[in-house]
Formats: sequence, C-alpha cells, structure tokens
Amino acid sequence: MTGPAYSVFVVEDEAMIRMMLVEMLEELGHTVAAEAGHLEQAVHLANSSEFDFAVLDINLAGKSSSPVAEIIRTRKLPFIFSTGYGASGIPPDFADVRSLQKPFTIEALGRTVDELMRGVNPFGR
Repeated sequence: MTGPAYSVFVVEDEAMIRMMLVEMLEELGHTVAAEAGHLEQAVHLANSSEFDFAVLDINLAGKSSSPVAEIIRTRKLPFIFSTGYGASGIPPDFADVRSLQKPFTIEALGRTVDELMRGVNPFGR
C-alpha cells in the first residue's frame, strides 16, 4: 500500500467482481465498511454507513446507481464509478466523476483511489 488506509463502501451487483474488488481494496490496505449487491440495499447503506469513499458499479442489474451517487454526493463524500460501458455509460449528472473501466488492475485502482483521496479533482476525473 502506498497511501493512508480508508474505509470503503463497495456497490457491485456481480458477486465475483465484488469479491475481487474487496480483495484488491484490502490488498491496498483499505477496509471495506459496507457492501451492496442491489440498488435498494445500496441506497440504505449509502444513507446509514460510515465510509471515506465509495466505488459504485453504474449498472446494478439493469438499474442505474445514480440514486446512490446522489446520496453520497449530498453527504459530500468522494466516489468512483466502476463501469464496463466506458465514459459513455456515466450518467450526464455525474460526468465529472472519475471512473474505472472494467476490468481494471489493482495498480489502476490504487492510483485512482490515491488521486481521489489526495484531492486531485476529488469529484472529477
């Protein structure tokens, strides 16, 4: 791990991808504070969990994770989108949010988290 350890909220509907992401974050020295696999659970946890930043899959079983992103933005916490659709899949209201194109490496994840949490455009690319 290169930087400080943070607590993370992970939202990913594919169980295997979520497990890999959790492993990557833990290998980078972070703690996963909460995990969600579907929109309703993610909305609840976005409102009730304590975390430093979030990694959100944009598409949750065919539903947009925008409501979750709105809650996190309202709480003034940073987040990263994880997407298999590239920049075109990012909702227009969140065009300024940095994203990771799936599949991504642990190095790319670590670099993005470091930039996000150092405040290099904390809410943007």
